[in-house]
Amino acid sequence: MNPIPQTAPPTPSLGQAFAYWLKLGFISFGGPAGQIAIMHTDLVEKKRWISEQRFLHALNYCMLLPGPEAIQLAIYISWLMHGMLGALIAGVLFFLPAFLLLSVLAGVYLAWGDLPLIAGIFYGIKPAVVAIVLFAAWRIGSKALKNQFLWGIAALAFIGIFVFGIGFPWIVLAAGIVGVIGGKLMPDQFKGGSGHGASHQTYGASVIDDHTPTPAHAQFSWIKLWVTVAIFVAIWGVAMLMVSGQPTLNAMGSFFTKAAFLTIGGAYAVLPYVYQGGVEHYGWLTGAQMMDGLALGEATPGPLIMIVTWVGYLGGVAKQVGVNPIAAGFAGATVATFFTLLPSFLFILAGGPLVESTRNNLKYTAPLTAITAAVVGVILNLAVFFAWHTFWPQGTATTPFAGKFEWFPLLVAIAAFLALWKYKQDVMKVIGVSALLGLVYTLVIKFF
Repeated sequence: MNPIPQTAPPTPSLGQAFAYWLKLGFISFGGPAGQIAIMHTDLVEKKRWISEQRFLHALNYCMLLPGPEAIQLAIYISWLMHGMLGALIAGVLFFLPAFLLLSVLAGVYLAWGDLPLIAGIFYGIKPAVVAIVLFAAWRIGSKALKNQFLWGIAALAFIGIFVFGIGFPWIVLAAGIVGVIGGKLMPDQFKGGSGHGASHQTYGASVIDDHTPTPAHAQFSWIKLWVTVAIFVAIWGVAMLMVSGQPTLNAMGSFFTKAAFLTIGGAYAVLPYVYQGGVEHYGWLTGAQMMDGLALGEATPGPLIMIVTWVGYLGGVAKQVGVNPIAAGFAGATVATFFTLLPSFLFILAGGPLVESTRNNLKYTAPLTAITAAVVGVILNLAVFFAWHTFWPQGTATTPFAGKFEWFPLLVAIAAFLALWKYKQDVMKVIGVSALLGLVYTLVIKFF
């Protein structure tokens, strides 16, 4: 076995950090779990830019926050190492490739999505999305629902949104209140986990080691906290002022700001809210288009929350916010992405110094535990909704089972779920095979 290095590697330059975060933006497939695993392998094990303990400390904080935890972790580590400029570089480069790719794909989709070749591909992708969302509900639920009380919260959340159509924000609020009360009356039932837990693994001395002093820019002070918050509020206000003359873009700015604060539990948790707003309330896109965008979001690099880029692009085109469809699409995509991700930078740059000052004392709260349980029920509702649209594509709210039942998508969905659950297959492979099956099936039906 190789001896554990006792000397820390040289502190990476800003240029070296830039090169790494740019590379990560293009290879960050696999959703948050895959992205976090890539960063751990690169930054903790290979490069030794940060120790295991400091990495987990940052990750546990990001797991508590609304928003995409993987991009927030990248912002946190780069901020700790290179300050505000490092945070901006890591954050922007993490999502920029996905933003550009999804914007281009959205334009191609709107221009040629009705062609038999493209339609066949998406015919296979849709049932894969049903399986992916159902698997997400199972994966989160298996970790979050530790007792009958949390199972009950999940069930009530499902009933609330599926049967009574209660909005996602109200479900989150109710679950949080239940968590506060339950944490006092039955603390053992609402104990949160420790995120990714503590680890004593070491890979040698790191640039940011267990006992490395907190750098000056990461020192906490109340003045710095309120100044940072004020700066972000000003940025948000200026951005909202810039889009105030366009009703659709103004609505997107307001809506995606609220969405950014509701993503407790990851991107899947906010998908029902984005669906309710983008599809049902504002009419920026259809349910089928939302499913197609989710599939492409799973198959492209970057955080899954980048589905908002797709929603914004299609909404911009649908509401004709620009002089031509491409300009309208990019305007909508830019507004949706900016307002969704701006709070992630705020949470790290404002909250990071406080977290650094209380290292080793971070705990999950009872309200978060209850909210996470409710998220499971909400995600299950999303899976049911997608399944309905996929297996009964002609169904409506008044006649949900109208038209012919599609048996082929059901078989694909079952196979995709088994591939994810039992055989631990990669999401991209599942989507790729499902797309191929859909294409072949469509061509066979068309010509025979």
